[in-house]
Amino acid sequence: MSFCVAIDGPAAAGKGTVSKAVSKHFGFPYLDTGLLYRATGAKTFEGLTPLEAAESLTTADLERDDLRSGDAGQAASRVAALPEVRSALVDFQQAFARREGGAVLDGRDIGTVICPDAEVKLYITASDEVRAQRRYAELVAKGENVTEEEVLADLRERDERDSARATAPLKPAEDATVIDTSEMSIDEAVAKVIALIEAAQQAQ
Repeated sequence: MSFCVAIDGPAAAGKGTVSKAVSKHFGFPYLDTGLLYRATGAKTFEGLTPLEAAESLTTADLERDDLRSGDAGQAASRVAALPEVRSALVDFQQAFARREGGAVLDGRDIGTVICPDAEVKLYITASDEVRAQRRYAELVAKGENVTEEEVLADLRERDERDSARATAPLKPAEDATVIDTSEMSIDEAVAKVIALIEAAQQAQ
């Protein structure tokens, strides 16, 4: 039996960390769908069109070392605004979501477009400032030379592009549970999500 957990939200809100913890707790396979778009964007650096990049994507492309860079993030946001790219990646995501035993997917349109019938839909968010602090610390730890102001501007630019796009804009599903992690520890956020999933499992 399949059991899909759809986790959406803006960058650096904590959805990836929560998703990985939930995946480990329940033993569900996990897909960071943002990596699909980051890998597609990164492949355009090599001269491929966005559609060519999406259609030629392999699991090996998801292991690239440069996918967490700022450039890859901006490229991901640009290619994700293209309907033909999103369409090319839908089948991959939906097949993953309905694998036997359950799955956790995180992204920006999982609950609204990819898995509108997911058993659990969550939208994890946080204030712009908190998200910028988190991403800044992450990038500095990797040795990138950025300022917190630059990171905040970059996040806001991506949010605007992702929310304003015509196809699959970033927004909570109407029936999603919204969790603001601005004032929460990661352990608190994970515990809350685990409780929501367990309640949904019991209700089945």
